Amino acid sequence: MELSYSHSHSQRVLRQRNILAIVAAALCALTILLLIFTVSRDREVVLQPILRSPVTVSSAGVSREYLEMITRDTVVLTLNRSPQNLEYWMNSVLDITAPSAQGKIKADLLKIVNEQRGSSISQFFTIERMELDTRNLRSEVSGSLHTIVGNKVISNERRTFRYDWEYSGLSLKLIGFGMVTAPSSEQAGKDK
Repeated sequence: MELSYSHSHSQRVLRQRNILAIVAAALCALTILLLIFTVSRDREVVLQPILRSPVTVSSAGVSREYLEMITRDTVVLTLNRSPQNLEYWMNSVLDITAPSAQGKIKADLLKIVNEQRGSSISQFFTIERMELDTRNLRSEVSGSLHTIVGNKVISNERRTFRYDWEYSGLSLKLIGFGMVTAPSSEQAGKDK
């Protein structure tokens, strides 16, 4: 009886060993296939040489660094224009605009496009200072707005522009922008 029990126990151990060997071989083959797939697959890394640190996007909100970089690029896009790039300029601004604000912003941009089409007026903006409010998703940028007619600089004015943002999902979109007008000295005196 002990011989029969010993034989059945040995057979059970052999079956377990064989199953373990088959599972180990299958896992080894799977590992080799995954290694071959990984080595032969093209890899893509998005390089952005203008960023000074890695940027992460979180559902918790927008980081100060991300808002600063987006604002900087948007300022360059929205405030640098010439009659030769008006259609591209308008479409690029609309690409970064929130769907809920596209109608109003497009109407404002069309006014500018119609005013500048056929003229020789260009403008560019040099950033001097930026204030960021990550809680209210607002950016204010101050600097010099240069206006050029033909080859001649006709004005160089210090201006401040405000950009309002909307963070939905994991996407930061523009919902409004414009020049901040300083209150007149008469109104400022009444407020005090």
